[in-house]
Amino acid sequence: MEIDARPRRSDGTRAAILAAARERFAADGYERATIRAIAAAADIDPSMVMRYYGSKEGLFAAAAEFELGLADLTDLPREDMGARAVAYFLERWEDDGSLQALLRAGITNEAAAARLRAIFADQLAPVVARVAPPGVDAAARAGLVAAQVLGLALTRYVLRLPPVATMSADELVDWIGPTLQRYFTGEP
Repeated sequence: MEIDARPRRSDGTRAAILAAARERFAADGYERATIRAIAAAADIDPSMVMRYYGSKEGLFAAAAEFELGLADLTDLPREDMGARAVAYFLERWEDDGSLQALLRAGITNEAAAARLRAIFADQLAPVVARVAPPGVDAAARAGLVAAQVLGLALTRYVLRLPPVATMSADELVDWIGPTLQRYFTGEP
């Protein structure tokens, strides 16, 4: 028996829905993005969105699958960890609208907030634990890093608070890098 290796039509439909959903959630936020608008952007009937994802929350959860991709900081000189982490997070926020959408939605939607918490707990906490001094509460430090990074993203990309929204990436690295450095490697 020969197996057909061609992609199924449903794979393309799912990909189109997810791409449209990420775009709409990034542009409109969770509350204002509609299944109809997402379906229109994907050039499909809204019932297909519901068929594949069940609900707006189900679609959002699928669209919000996100890997921070934060490098293992142990490969860097200890004094460069904070600055490199800030630069990395700025690149990710600016290059990927799904993080912005997730942040917008997390402000008003518990499912989105839970997804954000899981991303930072599952992906950031282990990185911080590897570089934190022995005997410190690495989870607390990871929480502080997350608070700093999420606060920066909220003020820069969602609220567009001047002057944070208009500062260069280098300026933000210079200001926030030392704070993250302290969270990563500073003694209590």
